[in-house]
Amino acid sequence: MIFHRALLREFAGLAGAVFMTLFAIALTTRLIRLLGDAAGGKIPSDAVVAFMGFFALGALPVLLSLTMFIAVLLTLTRSWRDSEMVIWFSAGLPLTAWLKPVMLFALPQIAVITVLSLFISPWAAEMGEQYQSRLSARDDVSRVDPGVFGETGGKDRVFFVESVSGDKSNVQNVFVASTQQQRQGVSMSRSGHTETAPNGDRFIVLENGRRYEGTPGEAQYRVTEFDRYAARIEAKESEKPALTQKTLNTWGLIVAPSNPNLGELMWRIGVPISALLLALLAIPISFVNPRAGRSANLLFALFTYVVYSNLLSIAQARIAQGRLEFSTGWWIVHAGMAALLVFMFAQRMQLIRLRLGR
Repeated sequence: MIFHRALLREFAGLAGAVFMTLFAIALTTRLIRLLGDAAGGKIPSDAVVAFMGFFALGALPVLLSLTMFIAVLLTLTRSWRDSEMVIWFSAGLPLTAWLKPVMLFALPQIAVITVLSLFISPWAAEMGEQYQSRLSARDDVSRVDPGVFGETGGKDRVFFVESVSGDKSNVQNVFVASTQQQRQGVSMSRSGHTETAPNGDRFIVLENGRRYEGTPGEAQYRVTEFDRYAARIEAKESEKPALTQKTLNTWGLIVAPSNPNLGELMWRIGVPISALLLALLAIPISFVNPRAGRSANLLFALFTYVVYSNLLSIAQARIAQGRLEFSTGWWIVHAGMAALLVFMFAQRMQLIRLRLGR
């Protein structure tokens, strides 16, 4: 039908704009936090993009669900305000006729949300943890960033370099502060580089430098000048991070049905279900009552989404704590929203009949 094609075209156009806006906001917020961690030395600057990618894959299910809800809501709200809905109703179309185009628009996206929620997002969380573990196991030379104070993996030295070559094998103007046996030492050198011994051991070699050693508060300090100073770089093995509910795949949650695992499973199943219910709820919520103001339905939609999301979080927490059975908790919130959907459809259809004098 004509109005099916028109609605699908408008849904798609608005959904693209809404998704890009939400995605940009989410990424910008995450980027600010990651840049703050990078500036503080918690993560290397070259890892920001990777962490952004893992975050994006984890956030996509919720963002797509919210996108569908907003796209359907705003499209139908505009139709009410422009009196297009009244024209369609006068032509004999009931409110339930909007279910088909909304389902045609939502079902492909719900399939994508299901795959993301059940498989892709847990995989991204696991890869993020493994990447974080590999970063923590990097040697001290790999942690060097020019112009930034850094800390060794053992937390026993603070270092600063002014400039670094592209392969990080040569550095200029090195500063190292360390504390050994309650004596503080500060080393400075004009240059440094890495060397690999025949047995495979790696060394950092400082050249043309000076070292100050002493106890804070005392006047006696030892000053040592050196032409060449070598220190062995301790190699670390990357430890496999322990699997958590967030990083465990969906099949792993099913075969190990502990309370925390069941809580996570309930959330993953609930995301695509809530996406479908929200898309359908947008049909009756989009009704605009001129007497109540043009923004009343949008405020109610926001309230509905917040309550729905919080109820799902509460149900997940109670299942994880063992205070709610999974057999009940996974569907009870969705059943309440489905009952609200039926009630609102019945109420709106009765109101439309009264308006049209039928």
